[in-house]
This record gives sequence, structure tokens and C-alpha cells, in this order.
Amino acid sequence: MRGWAGNKPLNRRGAEVPRKTMSCSVVQTAPLGVTENCCNPLVSLRLCASAVKYLGSILALAALAGCADQAPQAYQGYAEGEFVRIAAPYAGSLTSLAVQRGAEVKAGAPLFALEQDNEKAGRDEAGQRLKQAEAQLENLKKGKRPVEIDAVLAQRDQARAALKLSQADMARDQKLAAAGFISSQKLDASRAALERDQARLKELEAQLATAKLAARSDDIRAAEAAVEAARATLAKADWALAQKSVKAPLAGLVQDTLYVPGEWVPAGSPVVSLLPPQNLKVRFFVPETRITALKLGQTVQVSCDACGAPLAATVSYIAPQAEYTPPVIYSQETRNKLVFMVEARPAPEAAVKLRPGQPLDVSLK
Repeated sequence: MRGWAGNKPLNRRGAEVPRKTMSCSVVQTAPLGVTENCCNPLVSLRLCASAVKYLGSILALAALAGCADQAPQAYQGYAEGEFVRIAAPYAGSLTSLAVQRGAEVKAGAPLFALEQDNEKAGRDEAGQRLKQAEAQLENLKKGKRPVEIDAVLAQRDQARAALKLSQADMARDQKLAAAGFISSQKLDASRAALERDQARLKELEAQLATAKLAARSDDIRAAEAAVEAARATLAKADWALAQKSVKAPLAGLVQDTLYVPGEWVPAGSPVVSLLPPQNLKVRFFVPETRITALKLGQTVQVSCDACGAPLAATVSYIAPQAEYTPPVIYSQETRNKLVFMVEARPAPEAAVKLRPGQPLDVSLK
């Protein structure tokens, strides 16, 4: 029977087969770094197994590389909200809270009110001061009252009558003085009385004209300025009163209420936290090897467990500096952990499906 003696073949009788009857060669498996003689069947089998294993590894690596190239460009992220914390600029006791957590409110809807007694009193005082200033201005624009004018008219009529009498006395005394019946002293007295009555009539006529006129222009301008100042004070009082009844500046979700009725609210302390849909954004992190594929204004697809169809969002911010997640010491081997924070904003009608802190998947188009 045939066999082997070491690496030498034997015939049936156990004799060595001459080498010229066989063609042997030396095979070197380069990847394994082993040199073998293929004349030995056992060695040949080992070489074949090693070669198959090596080729399988190469094919597996190629397949993984192909899968990596075809892998979807999806990144994990979360929803984040920019809350609008609504407060009053004045302090006061919370008298009413018109909303509850989780409620949807429209723009202009009442949110809460603080006690307003002091502001109402200030508003009433400012209103009365405005009326006073306006009345003073109107009084200066008018002349004297009709009764006062009538009194001046009566005095003028009396002056006219006295002047007529003085004129008649003067004419008579002049004739008598010319005839020598009266002295020159009597004539001088009649002349003085005539001049006095003439001056008195002029005075009353001037008083009547003045009584029909308004006040001086300087006084009127001063009164007008007083009216404007009173109006400004009233507007300030109205504003202060309105600040105690706060309305929603934007439509959105009431995220939280921070006080209950009866509590004292300091000036500027938020009472309601509001989340408008346009203030929701998606935050995710992109490896530094992919950051060049993103740009502002680019559209991304956002998916979540309860969103149904993917939502479209627009990239609104790309961090200028990289960060580590998780934190590691920078090196060539760990640079694949270097990421950039990116923010994208969905449309308000789509953002209502998201909640702050909700996990999201972001895919690049």
C-alpha cells in the first residue's frame, strides 16, 4: 500500500518513489508568513484552509466598507424649547390666574392679574388733573363772563350820559362867561368836568374791548403745556394699571405656572412660562467628519416615536467650535468622537408635535 515517510512518498512495497516521478513545489503563504511543501497532502489542506480564511476576511471587510458607505446619515438628538417667562413690572398679590399648565392659549388671552387698588387711585387722580388743566386753558381762551361784560356796558352808558351833561354845561357857561354873568373860574370848572367825563368814557370803552378778548398768548401757551403734561401723566397711570392685568404676547403652550392666587409676586418675577411653537428647535450632534455636509438653511428630516411622518426642519445654527461626547482627551485615535452641535427649527405647525426633551432622530437629505 502506499504511504509517506516524512515528506517522501512510498509505493505499495514500501519503497521510496523516485522524485522524477512527481512534480513538487514550495508554496509561501505571504499573508500568513509560512513556507510549506505542497507535496504533503496534509500540508496542502492546511494551506487551502488558511487561504480560504484569509480571502473570507478580505471579503467581509469589503462588505462592511460597502455597508458603511451606504449607511443612512442619521443622528440622534432631542427637542429643546425657548420659553417665554411672563412677568409684571410691578409687585403685588396675585388675585387671579386664568390659565393652567398644559393649556393652549391664543395671543392676547388673559394670563393673570395682580391687585390694582393703588394703580386705580393713581389713574383717577391723573384723570382729574387733566380735566382741571383743560378747564383752565378754556377759561384763558375765552373773554370775561357775560355778566361782567354787561356791567362794563352799563358803566360805559353812564359815562356817555355824564359826558353829554358836561358838554351842555360847558356850552352854557361859555355863553354866560362871554356876557359877563359868570366868572372865569366857573368856566374852568365846567371845562375840567367835560375833559374828565371824556376820559372816563374812553376808559370804559377800553375795558369793554379787553373784557371781550382772551388771555395773553404767553398765558395760553403755558396752559397748553400744562394740559399736555397732564395727558402724559394719565397715559403713564393707564400703562401702570394695564401692567397689573397681563395677557399672552404670543400663542403657545402654558409650560408652567409659578405662583398660586393669594401669593405675593415680586416685581419682575415670572408667573407663567409660555412655549410658543416657533420657539421649539431640534438639537443634534454631527461628527466633525460630516460637518462640511451641513450648511445654514439646509432641510433635515426629524423623526420621533409619536410623530408619524417625518417632520421637515431647517438648519438655523451650526456651532463654530467642536466638543467631545463623551469627553475624552483629543488624539488622532479619538477624533471620531469630536462633534459639532447643530440646531434646526421646524415649521410652527409641525413643531406642535414635539415636546422639550423628546428624543429625536435627524436624517440629512
